[in-house]
Amino acid sequence: MSELIFVTGASGFIGSHLVEQLLEKGYRVRAAARGAKADHMKSSYASFGDRIEIVKIVDIGTDKFPEALVGVDAIIHTACPLAGREEPAKVLATAVDGTMNVLVQGEQAGVRRFVVTSSIGAILNDKFSFTHEDWNPITREETLKANHVVAYSGAKKFAEVALWEWAEKHPHVDVTSLTPSMCFGPFAAHYAVPPAPDFAVLASNSFYYALLFPDGFYPFWLLHIDVRDVARAHVCALSSPPTAEVGRKRVVLSSPYGWQAEQLVAYIAEQRPELKSRLLTAPLPPPLPLVVLPMDFGRVEKILGMKVTDFHTMEATTLDTIDNLAKIQDQWRAAGHTLAPPPEFEL
Repeated sequence: MSELIFVTGASGFIGSHLVEQLLEKGYRVRAAARGAKADHMKSSYASFGDRIEIVKIVDIGTDKFPEALVGVDAIIHTACPLAGREEPAKVLATAVDGTMNVLVQGEQAGVRRFVVTSSIGAILNDKFSFTHEDWNPITREETLKANHVVAYSGAKKFAEVALWEWAEKHPHVDVTSLTPSMCFGPFAAHYAVPPAPDFAVLASNSFYYALLFPDGFYPFWLLHIDVRDVARAHVCALSSPPTAEVGRKRVVLSSPYGWQAEQLVAYIAEQRPELKSRLLTAPLPPPLPLVVLPMDFGRVEKILGMKVTDFHTMEATTLDTIDNLAKIQDQWRAAGHTLAPPPEFEL
């Protein structure tokens, strides 16, 4: 019988791609989601029969769910509040408590493999050094007082710090953490796109969605990775070499490809001339200092087996994302909703 993988945050931007890829690879999936999202998943994945089970979890940080972990071979923990959805204190508590709750309950249930989604925000630093040994210097106090974007980075840092402190005390458990950059890409087929505009559901694709309005805004950050590559990395991590062989499995993930905002908008206009009237017309911002992360792809291949050529190109990510968002925008417009660009992120 194929392995059973327990996935938290299974209805999310990354999680929905992850579930689809796990099923494609022949795994069985027990997917955790909240409320109406869990109901949507039960309906959406009905054709997969007993290869997928949907479990409702209200609060990943406090709920007990031992029955959901029976027979589980590995856990992939992706659940975390997105920037802007909760106040900093709540985001921090949920990120840390959710991670620890999943680890503790999983280990008690006999699970010995964990893959945890962290974030490039856990690594960001003034040195612009992005290795598996780097950490964001932000403190808990600074996290609690920060704006939503910075608070999210702090929350992901402290959740990962707690993860590795726990892992050191439980050497019999194999742990991998993945720290992806900003995720762009089309939504998975089973992702619940709302019938009316909801910027929270657009997640980091809001940066691309803003380009579909003349009065939108340019991304302040274009270091990215295709969400499909992030999902694949999680699947690959399930069969990664043991820690004893490769050391602590903290893996930085970012695309080997990158553009400035000028190239991004010009490429969309060239390849999708029918969208020209929608595209952002604001004066171009100053060039971003970094659009490709200087990272160790040899380490990515050593641990995950993913080569540079396995990553989606900038062209593919851009067109697949903008086509998906333009279709969603058309659906919302056809339903009579007033369309507006998303609110600009604060730094």
